[in-house]
Amino acid sequence: MKSVLSERKTLHPPSIEDIEHRELPETAGRAVRDLAAEIAFTLAPAPDDTARALADPALIAQITARVPELPAAVRHAVRPPTGAAGACVLRRLPLRDDEIGPTPPDWQTATAWTAEPDRPGCSAELDIAMLLLAAAAGEPFGWAGQQDGRLVNNIVPAAGHELEQSGASSTVLLSPHTEDAFHPMRANLLLLGCLRNPDRVGTTVSSVRRVELTAAEQETLRTPTLPILPDVSYGSGFDRATAVPVPTLWCEPGHEGEAEALTVRFDPAYTPHDDAGPAYRAAYRRLTDELERVCVPACLEPGELLLVDNDVAVHGRVPFVARYDGTDRWLKRVNIRLPERPRRAAESGENGYGQRIIAPFAPLPAQRARAERNGAVDDRGSVEHT
Repeated sequence: MKSVLSERKTLHPPSIEDIEHRELPETAGRAVRDLAAEIAFTLAPAPDDTARALADPALIAQITARVPELPAAVRHAVRPPTGAAGACVLRRLPLRDDEIGPTPPDWQTATAWTAEPDRPGCSAELDIAMLLLAAAAGEPFGWAGQQDGRLVNNIVPAAGHELEQSGASSTVLLSPHTEDAFHPMRANLLLLGCLRNPDRVGTTVSSVRRVELTAAEQETLRTPTLPILPDVSYGSGFDRATAVPVPTLWCEPGHEGEAEALTVRFDPAYTPHDDAGPAYRAAYRRLTDELERVCVPACLEPGELLLVDNDVAVHGRVPFVARYDGTDRWLKRVNIRLPERPRRAAESGENGYGQRIIAPFAPLPAQRARAERNGAVDDRGSVEHT
């Protein structure tokens, strides 16, 4: 399905007002790296199960037990974005280019290299660092059908995938989208960590709370009209006959009608627009144009992280030309669930196209307490525990 977005030639220049910026104190950033290195050293590798190595029960137990050791500044830094942009850039996780090794040619190679104990580079250690940060923010999880169920995904350009609407693409604009919009168990937060970005490729962020829509357009987009299909990273051939129409817009439970509580579920490249009537298509185009208008880029540097509120902001990526020489852009991604932020009750009836989540972490005590105060329940539904 072709994206409805045009390929932008220019982007609004980033400014401190456009997107929230936070800094890890030097000691806090170093504490994350040091603890990740210590955990990586103490745990034996699992060469026979490289795809699931990051869901190894011993590793999960270590991270769960030791996240509370991190400085309070870490937990404060990875709290959900507070500004209208629905995202924030977190700076100063210590990282040098000469310690990470070459950019792998695809995620499969990244997985294989991580399991090679003699290969130079600290990709496995950085995976653990990402999980420590994600566990401080909420509940990290993965997808059984994506990157072999790994909890930390490697986002690198892959030859032959340049024109896809997926993280492996490069020369095409990656249309702004809600991560895993097709599924009721999609992440509340998305954590993207930059290992390498020599061409300053911009990750785009657009907040639904900055768009301007008429009351009629909003009402149209609140009506469940079209389904959203899984993207190509999950395969193909999904049965549209059983797909459930979902709303594009709604407000957080208890805040109906409040513009500052507007949330979005949006993936134009995987939404069958031709199945809708003209009024819905016009409202959807208007939302698309508005999300493009308020789009801001985050050109991440190595050691910087982008934290996206997946309920508020859509994200994408500008086009670039990959070299496939070991120096290309390389990000790591973790999905995070916030137990205190329940989904709409109507989503419990969706089948998620049979896609299952890998959820080896239990919420930390503080996260459980917040969930109980908000009246949230464990709504994870179809969960695969390792």
